[in-house]
Amino acid sequence: MDSVRGSVRLDTEQAGVDAFRDGWEAQIGDGFTLPAFNHEATAGAVVRGLASRVGDSVVTDFETATRVRVDSAFPDTGELRLYVVHRGAYILKRERDSIAVDAGQFLLGRSTGVTGYEVAAGTSAQVIGLPAEALGLFADGTQATGPAAAAEVQLLLAHTRVVHATLGDLSDGGVQAGRNALVELVRGVLHGYVDGTEPGPLVHAAGNLADQLLTDPDLTPALLARHLKVSLRTLHRAFASTGEPVAAYIRRRRLEQARRALLSPSRPTVSEVAAHWQFADSSHFIRMFRRQYGRTPAQYARDHQVSPGTSTADRRASTSG
Repeated sequence: MDSVRGSVRLDTEQAGVDAFRDGWEAQIGDGFTLPAFNHEATAGAVVRGLASRVGDSVVTDFETATRVRVDSAFPDTGELRLYVVHRGAYILKRERDSIAVDAGQFLLGRSTGVTGYEVAAGTSAQVIGLPAEALGLFADGTQATGPAAAAEVQLLLAHTRVVHATLGDLSDGGVQAGRNALVELVRGVLHGYVDGTEPGPLVHAAGNLADQLLTDPDLTPALLARHLKVSLRTLHRAFASTGEPVAAYIRRRRLEQARRALLSPSRPTVSEVAAHWQFADSSHFIRMFRRQYGRTPAQYARDHQVSPGTSTADRRASTSG
C-alpha cells in the first residue's frame, strides 16, 4: 500500500462537471476512474462535496441540490464501496434490478455489476471506496446493511472527517496509518451487519428494526427484508437458525409489549391495546394472548393489578409474570 494522497473539491454550480473530472484525475489518480458522465444527465446538476484519497482508498462527502443520474457503468474493478446516506436516497442500478440506500441507512458491498446510479435532490451522503482485497473475507454478492446511526458507522465517519481535515499535513507514515485505520473501522462495520454469511448479525439487525416498527400496520417479514436490503428468502433462512420464524418473532414481541401495556397506569382497554399493537381485532388478540400466557388479557390485568402505593421495584416485578 503506497502513501499517495490527494483531495479535490466538487462544486458543479461554480466550476462544472468537467473541472471536477480534471481535478479528480489530477488529485485522486489512477485506480479510481470516474464513469463517463452523460452530459444530458448531468447538465444543470448542483452537487457540492469533497473527495480525499488516502493511500489506496477514497472518501467522498457530497450534497445534492438537484437530482443526479449517471447511466454509464464504472470500470468493473470489484472494489468495496460503503454508502452512508443521511438525507435523501442513493439508488444503485444493476442490469436486472436496483438497490436503494435510504436516508438513515448504509450499504457496504462490491461494485461488481453496478451500471449506474441515481441520487435524489437534497441527498447528503458519504461514499468510501476500498480496494477489493482490503477485506478478503468479503466475497462478491455479500452485503452489509444497517442504520447510519450505528456506533461503528459513527466512529468510522469521525475518522473520515479527520482525514479530510489533516490529509495535507500528514507524513507518509501518517497517510498509511490513516488508511489502515479506515480499513479497520470499515471492518468493524462489516462485523456487525452482514447479509448472507453469518445469520446472527442479520437476525440481530432484523430484530432491532422490527422492535422499532411494532406499531406499524405494514410490518411484515417482507418489509423488514426490503429495509435491510436482503431477499425475503435470506431473512427466513437466517431466522431458521434460531428456531423462530420472522412472523413468530414479530407476534411474540407485540404480545410482550401488549402485556406490559395492560399494566399501564392509564388502564387501557383490551380493545385499545389490541389496536395499538396491530392485532386484527380483540378476539384475535385475546386468542393469541391466551395461547402465549395461559390467561386472557383481562384475567392477566386483574391478576397483576398494582395498587397506587406500590413501589417501583414491586411494579417491575409484577410485569415479569
